[in-house]
Amino acid sequence: MVAIKELVHTEGDSNTTAARSRWDSGQDDPRIRGLLDRDASAFMHQSLSSPCLSTIAKAEGIWIEDTAGRRFMDFHGNSVHHLGYGHPKLVAAIKKQLDDLCFAPRRFTCEPAVELAEKLAELAPRDLGKVLFTTGGSDAIEVALKIARAATGRFKTVSFWDAFHGAGFGAASVGGEATFRSHIAGPMMTGTEHVAPWDGYRCPYGHGTLEASGLACANMIAYVLGREQDVAAVVAEPMRATPNPPPPGFWNRVREACDRHGTLLIFDEIPTGLGKTGKFFAHEHDGVTPDIVVLGKSLGGGILPIAAVIARRDLDVTGGFAIGHYTHEKNPVTTRAALTTIDIILEEGLVERAAELGRHMLGRMQDLMGRSPHIGDVRGRGLMVGVELVEDRTSRQPARDLAERVFYACLERGLSFKVSHGNVLTLSPPLVISKADLDRALDIVERAVLTALP
Repeated sequence: MVAIKELVHTEGDSNTTAARSRWDSGQDDPRIRGLLDRDASAFMHQSLSSPCLSTIAKAEGIWIEDTAGRRFMDFHGNSVHHLGYGHPKLVAAIKKQLDDLCFAPRRFTCEPAVELAEKLAELAPRDLGKVLFTTGGSDAIEVALKIARAATGRFKTVSFWDAFHGAGFGAASVGGEATFRSHIAGPMMTGTEHVAPWDGYRCPYGHGTLEASGLACANMIAYVLGREQDVAAVVAEPMRATPNPPPPGFWNRVREACDRHGTLLIFDEIPTGLGKTGKFFAHEHDGVTPDIVVLGKSLGGGILPIAAVIARRDLDVTGGFAIGHYTHEKNPVTTRAALTTIDIILEEGLVERAAELGRHMLGRMQDLMGRSPHIGDVRGRGLMVGVELVEDRTSRQPARDLAERVFYACLERGLSFKVSHGNVLTLSPPLVISKADLDRALDIVERAVLTALP
């Protein structure tokens, strides 16, 4: 029998590391410890989630607060917190909708659901105008896959290793993160081909620049589409959420290859859409229109779960089948939350704010790179910036232990964020953050990086 190696989870706050154990042992306040122990007893355990990091008793604006009263600026938020938490206009709209109409059974429609579909069609580029709603991004990705199969008569997909598209079997199959698709998860859905992604700093194709890495990646996608000849869709994030923007022209090349081979292009904007990158849709940076775009997470304003699939009008070819048919597909409360979220983003100029503050955040982290030999790369778009920590810039060896020390040092000082790939500090604040609070958070990151020696 072949021994199976233990899976290495490349997330800095994985609940299986020594640093996590040290943090956990320090959570001895009975108001925290008691709830953590009850949670661990009640819930199935899974990597990156349970046992939990800490507790939460309150969420307001950019802040979360635990049951002992400690406050943290939330620069992660599972990507739902574009508006921060508890935006007054959103809360009021949800309360009013609960009084007016709290539920719509399947096969009946309601004003908020139709209005939301119309609004998304109005905002989406070109002929993307047919919509379906689900309660989560994973389900929405699988709806998009069904549309692609129906429209093309094919079932294969091409997507990236290391990408995350959801936890369902279909979404995890097109995804490329080992944590969600290895060992106990298999066998996965057939026909889900994968290629290595672009990466200007750590190129899997062996190149030394972002442009060269992007060209090699685009050429590989074109090669696979030509080799297979029957791929229904390319499924990808327009900007990898690690974060990692593509080089100029990358998506144009992929779009051309898809068009040559009759393959649809599906963009997963679940974490990056609705203004996070400084454009309402993340793919606007690249001047390319997909055939289907998927939104989620922040669409519910950080309060309610809702996701959306927006497809080209001529892809409305599934009328004789049920491809979504979710119980809460046209829920008036969740659709009202999404409508109000979009209104707030547009009325408060949060897309433009993300672009402006994002440039400031990127500049500060690039300045920090000049002062720390352990920062190998700084990258991002809008209010989603990644700081890659390395042992040294010559070897570019990922500094995972250092990233963990920085993460927990920041947590102790009141800042929470995600560590991607085990060594990339992923800083993703709400779009409503003030410049003063942003600088306060970046001061915490700078201090942790400069003092947490390898």
